[in-house]
Amino acid sequence: MNPQEAWSAAYHQLELQLDRASFNTWLRNAVLLAVEGDVFVIGVISTFARDMLQQRLYRNVRRTLVETYGRPVEMRFEVHKPEPVREMPGSDAPLFQLLARQQQQGDAQIPLHERVARPQRAEIPESELNPRYTLERFIPGSENQMVYAAANAVAERPGSIYNPFFIYGSVGLGKTHLLQAIAHACKQRGLRTVYVPSEAFINDLVDAIRTRSTVMFRDRYRSVDVLLIDDIQFLAGKESSQEEFFHTFNTLHGLNKQIVIASDRLPSDLHTLEDRLRSRFSGGLVIDAQPPAYETRIAILQNWAIDRGLDVPRHVLEMVASRSKTNVRELEGIFNQVAATQQLSRRDITLNATVDILDGYHRPRENVSLARVLEITARQHGLKVHDITGKSRLGRINQARQVAMYLARDMTVASLPQIGEAFGRTHSTVLHAYHKMLEDIKQDSDLERLVNDIRERVLTHSDD
Repeated sequence: MNPQEAWSAAYHQLELQLDRASFNTWLRNAVLLAVEGDVFVIGVISTFARDMLQQRLYRNVRRTLVETYGRPVEMRFEVHKPEPVREMPGSDAPLFQLLARQQQQGDAQIPLHERVARPQRAEIPESELNPRYTLERFIPGSENQMVYAAANAVAERPGSIYNPFFIYGSVGLGKTHLLQAIAHACKQRGLRTVYVPSEAFINDLVDAIRTRSTVMFRDRYRSVDVLLIDDIQFLAGKESSQEEFFHTFNTLHGLNKQIVIASDRLPSDLHTLEDRLRSRFSGGLVIDAQPPAYETRIAILQNWAIDRGLDVPRHVLEMVASRSKTNVRELEGIFNQVAATQQLSRRDITLNATVDILDGYHRPRENVSLARVLEITARQHGLKVHDITGKSRLGRINQARQVAMYLARDMTVASLPQIGEAFGRTHSTVLHAYHKMLEDIKQDSDLERLVNDIRERVLTHSDD
């Protein structure tokens, strides 16, 4: 499809997706002026339309254009005043000239529905799927053979069996890997596939409401063949998002389109989600992802070593596998440190060096809970836990909150999203607080003493 055909298809798609008033105000008579590399220059009728499209509707218009063109592009909007159409000699109206020109180009004999190519929807949102997350690269042990077999069955016959397919389990056990692997398989079969974390679903809805383009939002999510939603638990407390997802779910399920969902807990344990959602999640195949057994961890480590072209002794892999039992994400972190030690020092990795890495990696945090960190931090600041997890921005409360986030990240096994959920914040807020505290501690010795005192009380369970 050439650029002009892509813009024409996108233009007609936008006419269907936007409400009539928005389309007529901002996009009516918009034309493709030029293509500069990967930038489409679009002419619009006024500076007001240009600014609105560039600042508020850019993402939605670009997404539709990318879907029709089939590859990433950017856009620039410019004010364009079309020249009046001059009449040809001997003609009575501009329409005669237009028809004559179309006949010369051979277009007049082609029906409009054939000249406007059917848009090829992008199978995924703006972010790419991880190319490493395929079914072939997932190593199932006996503990995860069932969830792996179910994922293969869904990938082979989407919408026919196990619909919805609900995977639950703790962090780092391969849920995201399996969801993206199913997405890869469905994409290869030519199915319109969307994999999206629930946070991105929420953000898309917020953007759609802000820009009054909810029709485009619904068309995007309700016209796919396969929809995969990760970390569904983060829809908790977001009523509009739950409402939209409920109707999206019903639409797709009624059309026998495949729905795959991942969560950190059973549907029945998602108490903060609406009952009607939980009941629908429970209506399909619900299966858990288990921590990999020792033999599975060895096989995973061997695959990683082969991928990187590293010669890691068997006894080193056994040591790493025996000491890292929590999840695959932690296992990969330790392996990365072992691999970096070998590559940077350009020496073979020894068992003693591995033990040092493991001792430095495993901090005394296995028995530390988020609740304990919150309780001690609040007490040391003369506050209540609900002060720290609340919305107050007072200086001393904000500092206590950042200290608690820092220690929660440093001392517990909780993931960033889990910590964010405990504080009523996003995971990016937790990460920002963690890095800010790292810098502040270096410059403020009093703060450093306070943090160390709280840390000691958390570890010793001392309240004195």
